Amino acid sequence: MTGGRNRLLAALGLVPGVSLATLLTLFILVPIAAVFLWAFAEAWRYPSLLPTRWGLRYWEVMLARADVWTALSTSIALSLTVTLLSAIICLPAAYAFARMEFPGRSALLLSFLATQAFPKFGLYIAIATIFFSFGLVGTFAGVVLIQLVNTLLLMIWIPVGAFQGVDRRLEEAARDVGASPLRTFFSITLPQAGPAIAAALLLTFVGTFYETEGAFLIGAPHVRTMPVLMISLINNQLVVQYGAVLSVMLWVPSFLALLFARKILSARTIAGGLGA
Repeated sequence: MTGGRNRLLAALGLVPGVSLATLLTLFILVPIAAVFLWAFAEAWRYPSLLPTRWGLRYWEVMLARADVWTALSTSIALSLTVTLLSAIICLPAAYAFARMEFPGRSALLLSFLATQAFPKFGLYIAIATIFFSFGLVGTFAGVVLIQLVNTLLLMIWIPVGAFQGVDRRLEEAARDVGASPLRTFFSITLPQAGPAIAAALLLTFVGTFYETEGAFLIGAPHVRTMPVLMISLINNQLVVQYGAVLSVMLWVPSFLALLFARKILSARTIAGGLGA
């Protein structure tokens, strides 16, 4: 009797949590579902719960525009360039933070967090003033540099946790049997840290692909990415379907990348990067 009562109380205790989780899920999924419906709706009028006429007319209009394909190729090129440069710059630094003790180590790690805590728009305006003096405003290189600022947290802290989580005993065993430091790194260290580093690279690519403020302030008027193009289209002509189509084009590839990143990135890895 007591056991049944305890199970009943436990089940009742789950109700608030399940209800909150359901509401949160609906809060996230309903707007996404609405965007997908608008992308394939040619007419949708109140009080209909679903579009009254379906079609691909707005997809045809968007896909026929040369500026859409130009913006898409620019976004992909920027994301690949920023991700590659971030890996070249940040991964050696992350290894040094994980394996070496030097004065100011903790302060430097926190400084990368400060770039995310500071209001981005104000930071970008200050940087834009400097870039204007060097002729970087309106250039591909200028947008790459401004977007590198956004990659520091992911590309430093997550790899730091990954390198700290490597089993040192395996590295020592490899050295004991005659492996060089370079061979040990590529055969032992990198395979263990690789999944978290791959996740950081994917998240960096996705974050750069979506980045808007820096691309808008530094890239205008010559460099236009997909998010910037979407904003300009919505501002110039308020057609919901145009924004919905571009949103789906932006969302699907990045969502697949995030799903892949989630499979190889754990909360423990992030906590390790934070020094937990």
